[in-house]
Amino acid sequence: MSLSKAVNMANLCPPPFFDARLYPNSKGFVDGRLCQKIADSIECCLPCPLTDWVYPDSFNTIGSVANWVATASAICCLYLLLSWAFLPVDKTNRHYLSICLTAGVFLMNMGFVVPLAARPEQCYDKITPHGMQTSTVCGASGGLLILGGWSGVMWAFLRSLSLHLQICWQVTVGRDFMYFAHAAGWGIPIIGIILALVFSGVSFRFGTICHINHDNSLADLWIPLLIFAGTTVITTFATFGYCVKVYLASLADSSASTEGSGLPSYSNSIRTMTPRQAYRRIKRVIALQWRGIAIVLIIVADVIFFSVIFVFQDNVVESVTRDPKIAESWVLCLIGSGGDKNKCLKEASKFVVNQATVTAVLLLLGLNGVWLVFLLGRRSMLTGWVNLFKNLIGRGDVKKKEFVSVDARLDAKSGTRSYEMLSRENSTVVTPASAVQYPSTERKTSAYYEQNAARYHAPSRSFSAPRSPIPRSWDTQQTFAGNTPPAPSSPLPPPPPSRSPRSPQPGFELGQEPDKYGSMNPLGMNRL
Repeated sequence: MSLSKAVNMANLCPPPFFDARLYPNSKGFVDGRLCQKIADSIECCLPCPLTDWVYPDSFNTIGSVANWVATASAICCLYLLLSWAFLPVDKTNRHYLSICLTAGVFLMNMGFVVPLAARPEQCYDKITPHGMQTSTVCGASGGLLILGGWSGVMWAFLRSLSLHLQICWQVTVGRDFMYFAHAAGWGIPIIGIILALVFSGVSFRFGTICHINHDNSLADLWIPLLIFAGTTVITTFATFGYCVKVYLASLADSSASTEGSGLPSYSNSIRTMTPRQAYRRIKRVIALQWRGIAIVLIIVADVIFFSVIFVFQDNVVESVTRDPKIAESWVLCLIGSGGDKNKCLKEASKFVVNQATVTAVLLLLGLNGVWLVFLLGRRSMLTGWVNLFKNLIGRGDVKKKEFVSVDARLDAKSGTRSYEMLSRENSTVVTPASAVQYPSTERKTSAYYEQNAARYHAPSRSFSAPRSPIPRSWDTQQTFAGNTPPAPSSPLPPPPPSRSPRSPQPGFELGQEPDKYGSMNPLGMNRL
């Protein structure tokens, strides 16, 4: 090897830095290197990854804890999504705004779960971090984080807009708003992630999670994201301001006509409600939607906090790359200490975000799914899952059996009547029980009725058969119509001849009443 090649291959930079000429054909994200020129042909770069040199060793532990918290959050989101999918609506009270918001938070949490499961290498070589072109795990985690962040912000905005329209403008959101919400809630995040990956890309820049690169990141991600998040906050506080205004107006409203009134009796009067009626309506809406309002504010606050912190950190790193004097004291400390970063952490803290703030950002992003379970979940979901599993287990083990009743029989030994219930699936042959012998009265009763059969004469004007009635003339003499009826010749008719209760009765005509409890009683023959 020639002397010139040996010089070119030697590391001319002081430790812990490396000469960039040692890695000329790197396929990683070359723009992610943190390098400074110390001569015309010498460029010294900080070893990869950057966070290992500006934060203490506990930073890696914090990153792992944040990833595990995000994993628990993803499990909570998955529980909600499965509950809304498989349980009846009376157990979950599902709504498409809640479902889509939870799905967006789930995608954002998966951006933390993927690197935790894959454990990828952050660096392509000693000074070059991996990018989405050289690491599929980096592309997946960064893409899920951006898509989930966009989806969470958009569905939080749509939920806040829906509540604002209902309370402030008395607009009933229906199917048209649902179509608009789905188009905007998923369409804008898809457009946003395409723009972010095409014009900026993602790489390992901040721990084990890939984040968007600096180039064009403000235009294609951070500014649009912060615009929608800020609009959501403004809309929510405007709604609260309107509620306060209506409440104060209701205190001054002393109209007696609104004391016992609820909602207006007809639809057109909703715009002419009194302040007290409007307050009662808003109070009911807030009572139903306060959980959704709380989760909207939490998610939007987390996204804004993360965006501001990351943009600040990104700008500081870029400023160090452009102006070496910003980190000059830290670089000299590293060179003087021989690469001992612990002795130079105080100098590094001057141009990086402190570890407590970074920890708060990562943990707040990972806790969004937990907040969703507490605010959107219901205890009835647990009972619904218990009932579902009981039905699934019982369907395989317990067979449904139909029972048929067998004739009752007398147990001769005990003297009590017993019944048997046999399954239709049972093939046992059941022999009929012997009938109990009672003295028969069937022959005596039939003979009695044959001997004493009554002869029935149908009246002349009976309509029991399908025949036309016989017309008759109106006889005033027979009916005494218009005349005074003659006085009876005798005050009472002669009494009927008395009969013995046991004397036989051969028959009777219609209109003649037989003796009560007389010989026409068929049970009289059984008298002892």
